Order: sequence, then structure tokens, then C-alpha cells
Amino acid sequence: MHKKLKLGMVGGGRGAFIGGVHRIASRIDGEWELVAGALSSDPERAALSAADLGIEADRSYGSYAEMATAEAARADGIDAVAIVTPNHMHAGPAIAFLEAGINVICDKPLAHTLEDAQKIADAVAKSGKQFILTHNYTGYPLMRQAREMVQSGALGTLRLVAVEYIQDWLTEPADPDNKQAAWRTDPKRSGAGGCVGDIGTHAFNLASYVTGLEVETMSADLTAFVAGRAVDDNVECRFRFKGGAKGTLWASQVAVGNENGLSLRIYGDKAGLEWHQENPNVMSFTPFGEPKQILTRGGAQKIGSAQALRVPPGHPEGYLEGFATIYKEAADLIRSGGTSGHAPGIEDGLTGMRFIKACIDSSAQDGAWVTL
Repeated sequence: MHKKLKLGMVGGGRGAFIGGVHRIASRIDGEWELVAGALSSDPERAALSAADLGIEADRSYGSYAEMATAEAARADGIDAVAIVTPNHMHAGPAIAFLEAGINVICDKPLAHTLEDAQKIADAVAKSGKQFILTHNYTGYPLMRQAREMVQSGALGTLRLVAVEYIQDWLTEPADPDNKQAAWRTDPKRSGAGGCVGDIGTHAFNLASYVTGLEVETMSADLTAFVAGRAVDDNVECRFRFKGGAKGTLWASQVAVGNENGLSLRIYGDKAGLEWHQENPNVMSFTPFGEPKQILTRGGAQKIGSAQALRVPPGHPEGYLEGFATIYKEAADLIRSGGTSGHAPGIEDGLTGMRFIKACIDSSAQDGAWVTL
């Protein structure tokens, strides 16, 4: 039986949505114990949040730099830190903890800019520590199965990939009292990409993870439909993949009537797959000329790692469990010192940042085809 690993957290204090998600996910499989944190840039607020979470006062820190130094010096120091801040605050903590010899689990996208992302990658290479990026949708059981089906040749040679991630929560100007909306629509905190960085990267990462395809060239059209908005709230992309396949991506936060419409459709010369995140435990598989098959998480068709990970068939796994899968795999990597696995890492983060930059560059040139 494994002893729990010790987790620290930067950001994610009182009122922070994603911090709570990470804390719940880290506990689901009994792999992690939260013992330290720099939970806010305001030391008093950080201390109150730490007390709420049962963190001892001497392990509540006023800054991430103080935390990295102190935890690295402790005999019982943290095994990893989770960084759950807005995008512009990823690079500083990530680099500080890596330089202190501490593994890093970071929310997506990797950084505020591609330049900052490269600095993180350099720190990862120099430190030799684990770096895990929480693209949680890759942790869904049926997405693991879809990947294995593609790799097995069940779809044949891939021809078409269509991924969508559509929401409507930013249809109107952001409420300044809504912290989630405020920082995501502020280019100083979110980065140059708004919707494309927030959910477009999720869609792109999932399509890349499942298909294994690499982009040769791409074209993008970014739009800010809401008057006065300084970042995009809608993105449409076309892809030409190496090997000849074609693809499309649509991400929007102004598509009225949609809550969290992440979907993936993949078509080869033998069969097609279709999956929708809002009903994540069902996926359709249609061999050419045959009736559509409905595959379920944990059903009779499951193969390889695509299994009922935690609960019996018919009991849904979803958003939190996707995060939990990433945390479980992070623990496995840290314990083993491994270099491979399903969990997204630094290269996935760099690719995501290159995707954002390519979208912005292409859109600025009226949708010109650019390389990633």
C-alpha cells in the first residue's frame, strides 16, 4: 500500500473554482495529501484559506518563492506542487519549484506566452523533475479507448477530424465581480488568446491525443463578438495534418444554448468514432457499411487501459474523475521516476502554446495558412 504523497498548492484559495477541483481530484484515489500552500498573493487571505483546508500555519506561505525554498529544505517537504493560478502566474512558480527540485503539476495552458512556456521547458529539462499538465479530458476512459482503437487500426487510415468546444457563458460583457470571467477576458492575465487559450487548447489537445496526428499547416479566424472585449471569444480553425488527413476546430464562449459542448468526431477509411463530453460514458463506433455500435465505459467492448477505472459499469465517470486520473498518473510517474505515460507533459504544453500563437498569427493575416 502506497504512502500518500505530499502536495503543495500555489493559488486556489477562497473563492477559486479550479483550486477546489484540483483538491478534490487529488484525493479521489488516495494518492495525495495537501500539506502546504501559497494560496493567495495576499498573505492574510492565504492564511485564512490554509486554515480552512487544515494546512498547518507554518506551512502557509506568503509567496511561492518562500514556499519553494522552505519546502525544499524540509525533510518532510512536498513531493509536488499544483499551480492553479491564472495563466500569467504559471511560469514564475513552475520555474521556482523546479529549480528547488520539486515536481510540478500545472493547470493549462502552460503559460502566458510562448516565451514563458519555453523558459518552463528549459527548467524542466535542467531539473530532471516531473512536469504534468492537467488536460483532464484525456483522462476520460472512452478517450483512452478511442486512442487505442485509432492505434490498433480499427478506423483505418484517418481522413477527417472534427473537434468542437462550445459554451455560452461569456455571451455578454464579463461581470467584474465574476473572477473566472474577469481574468479570462483580461489579456494581461490570460495571454493574447482568450477563448482559444482557455478552451481551444483543450479541444486541440484532445484531438491530438486521440488521433496522434501532427499538424502540417493550419488556418484560423479569431473573433471578439462582444463589443469592447480585448480577447477572442470565438475561434474557427482548419488543419492539414501530416499524412494527408484534414481537420476542423471550433471553440466558442458565445454559442448561446451550449454549456460545455466538447465533442470529437474521427473518420478513417474503415470506420468512424463520435463522442460528446456531456454524455462522456457513451461513444459511437461505425464500421463502414455496418450498423452503428454504441460503446460504453466499462462495457463488454473495453480494451487495454479503457476500463471502469473506479466505479462499476453504468455509474458515470466524468469531469472530476478525469482530473483524478491525471493526479493518479502524476503520482505513478513521481514514484517510478518514469518518462512516459498517458499524462500530458511539458511537450504537450509547448505544443498547446504553439497552437495559440499560430491561431493568432494566422488570424492576423486574414486566415493565412501557417505552420505550428
